[in-house]
Amino acid sequence: MRRNIFLYLFVFAALIALFFLMKGNKTATTSAEKIENLESDNEQLQDSLQKLQLRVLDMQYFSLENNDDALAYYDHLNLENPTRYIEDKLLETNERRGDNPLIPYEGMESSFKINKIKVLNHRWILADFSDGKYWGDLVIKYELKDNLSVDFTLVDHLLYTRSN
Repeated sequence: MRRNIFLYLFVFAALIALFFLMKGNKTATTSAEKIENLESDNEQLQDSLQKLQLRVLDMQYFSLENNDDALAYYDHLNLENPTRYIEDKLLETNERRGDNPLIPYEGMESSFKINKIKVLNHRWILADFSDGKYWGDLVIKYELKDNLSVDFTLVDHLLYTRSN
């Protein structure tokens, strides 16, 4: 009888060991598949990130912050951020009641105001304007003087038509 108990214990232990072996093998296979999927996803995300970084670099190409030659024109003024200063001066033109004086159109829904600004270099600005329903773009020439005043001159403008 004692011999049978040891035989049963041995068979039971062998079945448990076989169960754990099969379970461990299945877990290892599943983990390996998950790792492969995650590595593939990681590679795709790295590629997407690299493409986005290149796109950002392309978009920053025409920018005063990244143009050392254009920034050299403002070294003597000791401005910490010339782009921000110029943008602020341009946005001050919005403070006037009614339409912005640089926009050659009358607002149809309300007053036309400048919304977005892109300082290209030490002479030109691209700007977006809107009255809430209609919008357009401006090309503005500017001159930052030694007394930190800024003169803006409209070079060209465009008002988009609405198609309904």
